[in-house]
Amino acid sequence: MATLEIRSEVTGTVWKVEMAAGDAVAAGDVIMILESMKMEIPVEAPADGRIAEIVVVPEESVDEEQVLCTIET
Repeated sequence: MATLEIRSEVTGTVWKVEMAAGDAVAAGDVIMILESMKMEIPVEAPADGRIAEIVVVPEESVDEEQVLCTIET
């Protein structure tokens, strides 16, 4: 099994976490939504798998390229 790190594409704030560790995901599923400059940016699963860990919480500030969660494929 491979582990993928899902990283933030922007500097912003975690607005909403849609999934939890252990949840199955399909490519394109929205894992969480970030807010940056009053825009909502969905963070999507790049591949099918299972959420191994979510390392951020709602209202947490994140930097560009920061790891948000990991997926086991």
